[in-house]
Order: sequence, then C-alpha cells, then structure tokens
Amino acid sequence: MTPTTETMVGIGGAAESTDMVLNIGPQHPSTHGVLRLRLVLDGERITSAEPVIGYMHRGAEKLFEARDYRQIIVLANRHDWLSAFSNELGVVLAVERMLGMEVPSRAVWLRTLLAELNRVLNHLMFLGSYPLELGGITPVFYAFREREVLQNVMEEVSGGRMHYMFNRVGGLKEDLPAGWTTRARAAVAAVRSRMDVFDDLVLGNEIFRGRTRGVGALTPEAVHAYGVSGPIARASGVDFDLRRDEPYLAYGELQDTLKVVTRQEGDCLARFECLLEQTHNALDLADACLDRLAELPPGPVNQRLPKVLKAPEGHTYAWTENPLGINGYYLVSKGEKTPYRLKLRSASYNNIQALTELLPGTLVADMVAILGSLFFVVGDIDK
Repeated sequence: MTPTTETMVGIGGAAESTDMVLNIGPQHPSTHGVLRLRLVLDGERITSAEPVIGYMHRGAEKLFEARDYRQIIVLANRHDWLSAFSNELGVVLAVERMLGMEVPSRAVWLRTLLAELNRVLNHLMFLGSYPLELGGITPVFYAFREREVLQNVMEEVSGGRMHYMFNRVGGLKEDLPAGWTTRARAAVAAVRSRMDVFDDLVLGNEIFRGRTRGVGALTPEAVHAYGVSGPIARASGVDFDLRRDEPYLAYGELQDTLKVVTRQEGDCLARFECLLEQTHNALDLADACLDRLAELPPGPVNQRLPKVLKAPEGHTYAWTENPLGINGYYLVSKGEKTPYRLKLRSASYNNIQALTELLPGTLVADMVAILGSLFFVVGDIDK
C-alpha cells in the first residue's frame, strides 16, 4: 500500500468574498474625456458606481458675470463642444426675452435650420464613436465623412468649424453667402443618401446587437428622478421634446415634419436607435427650413442694438431641446450690461448621474457599452 500525505493549507480570510474598488479614469479612453468612475466590484459584477466629476470645471457660470451680453456667447458655446450653435441659442433667447425683442422672421428660420444641422453633426459623432467603443472601427470613418460635408456649409456661413459664434442678441451675425442655400440643400441630400450605412454596418451587426440589447435598461421612473432628457429619456419611453411640447424658434410651424422618436426598452440599443432615427428627422427638418427660406423675401437677419446693451431688471429662464437633451439658462439681471447671475442647466450633467442607477448589478464588460450609450460630453457635465 502506497503511503499518502495530506497537506493542510491555511487560507485565512483572503478566500472570502471581498469588494474591490476600481477607478476608471479620469484619463481613460472609455470615459469621453476627463471623467472618473469609482466602481465597487464583487468579482466581475459592479455593486456600486459613483461618477466623480469636476476635473474640467472652468467656472463658466462665474465668468458670465464678468462679461457683457455680447461676450458671454463665446463662453456659452463651449461647454458642449459638439453643439455650439445650440448652446449660443439659449443665451440669446433668454436676453431677447428680457428685452421683449422680436427677431426678424428670416433670422428665426435660419436659426432653426442651423440648429438642426448642428443636431445632425452632434449625433453623427456619437453614431460613429459608440460602435468604436464596442470594437467596431469602420462606422467612425463614415460618420466623419458625413460630418465634413455638413461642417463645410456651417463653416462657410459662420466662419467657425466648432465654435460658430453666429448668434447675436436680436438675430444672427450676418446674412447668408450667395448660393449658400443651394449648397446646404446638396449637403443635406448627400448625407441623407448615405445614412443607411449605419443601419447596415451597425444595427445589422449581430455582435453590436448582442452587446447592447437588454444591457443598461433605464426605467422611466429613474429618468424622472434624475432629470434625464433628450434621446436617452425618449429611449425609455418618456415622450417629451421641447420642440413639440413648448415650441420655440420656428418649430411651431414644423409640427408636420417634426417626429419625436421614442422607444420603450430603455436599453443601450434603444438609445442608439433613437439617436439614429432622430438624425434622419433632423435632416428632414433642415430641408423644411430651406423650403421656407426660399419663400421668404429678402430682409434683415438682426436688430440694431445700442452701443451698450443692458437687460432690464428681472429674471427669466430659457430652455431649448439641445442635441443631448434639455439645455437651460436662468438669467438674473440688475439692469446692468452684464448678467447678475446666469445659471446653466446642461443635459449631460443630469444624464450622467443615472450611471449610479444603471451600473450596479451589471458586469464590468458591459460598463463601457452603458457608459458610451449615455452620449455625453464631459465639458457639458463640468461647465
């Protein structure tokens, strides 16, 4: 009989389940910039998540108080660097409301057109970058091709590629270059003709669908609790869009063209589908604006302003349906040439808070898929 040897190994408490704290960021490829996620893990599963923000904070709201109403536009268009025109819009709408100023009809329709082109530019970036985060590199090249087509017409009209500085209190900086509407219409048609690439390459990809379907489902109750808005809220069945429900600019006359895209699932796939379908609708709205501009007679695109512009004493709140969600400016004036207070309510700030609800219970492997599907810009969080 062969002798046997028994060995006892003391493992102590180390074999028991222990939580691990994992920091994603603040410098990390999957965080869209300088965002930090503090995750507590039990094995491969996330038990709690805390978004840690503020690494990019530049104090824009305080800087607003030291700039006059012309100068604050240059600060306001930078927090969401993919939606500069829409950011400017909220500020000038607030100041115009304080002044009781009526903007020329031509400027109203031009603002609406440029806001929708800006929406397409914003969405194309996420339509390309989200598959990239899940391992699909090809769509981002198509997204940038389409963005360049639209960037060219936006740059021609405003002089800027990202920070347009084209809005002014009372209208727009200047009228359109000769023949611009023809080139803009051709750009919209060219982009629309190639949008099926995202249906075929992305939505038709079984790996993409496998990584996103049923992952990171956000309930309507959580949407309301955290103040989530935009395509993310509508993907969870919250049917709210300021362009339809509280129309501004020319959206009241575009209700037949405007389509508010919703889904019920609230998962990563639903959020991507909402973004894609909303891009199609924004192109339709741009065409409708171009049709209306063709019917308008030539006229001014701005109001004459005094050399020193002062808003009367009082306060107002102007909110717009920005590409990423609700963007609001609360303006308080003491009758001076600078705002006494200008508070910014940015879409990404609220939307990113939902991660504390979405990530617990999911796997680390799904974290990037959920994070990317929230379609945020870090500057829009930190302000």
